[in-house]
Amino acid sequence: MNAKQREALLDTLKARFEQNMHRHPGLEWDKVRAKLEADPKKLRTLAEMEKTGGEPDVVGYDEKTGTYLFFDCSPESPKGRRSVCYDREARESRKEHAPKSSAVEMAAAMGAELLDEEQYRQLQRLGEFDLKTSSWIKTPSDVRELGGALFCDRRYGRVFTYHNGVQSYYAARGFRCWLSV
Repeated sequence: MNAKQREALLDTLKARFEQNMHRHPGLEWDKVRAKLEADPKKLRTLAEMEKTGGEPDVVGYDEKTGTYLFFDCSPESPKGRRSVCYDREARESRKEHAPKSSAVEMAAAMGAELLDEEQYRQLQRLGEFDLKTSSWIKTPSDVRELGGALFCDRRYGRVFTYHNGVQSYYAARGFRCWLSV
């Protein structure tokens, strides 16, 4: 990422931070920016999250680690991350119409991680997300070993967690990421 791209990303993140202070009360942009500038690798990850439609924003500060937490805060599951099955094994097991990638593979390539169920519910306390789409979430290994994966959405004023076969993929299902900086 060149200097111009870096500044453009930082400007976008700052504007989103300032427009959504309810997501991170008491936190200061200058401290977040300093952390970002000190870690170009994490800044590149946020650039990928932004590029794929995630609209990452700060959602908290971890006192133990001294890091800021970024979640994808796009209103719907990020457009650039839809129509993917859960993981590589699921994608490769499809005999027909295999998607180009999977949620787990794409998140890893970006340097981010899928939200887990608790994080997804934390996100939903900050606003209403996935009213028309759904998002794969990090699935516990015991569920995955049985061939399933979990996804969430918000319908009827509630957050739901569901299951599906790992090979399934839909135009309205993507995934959300998080990053610690």
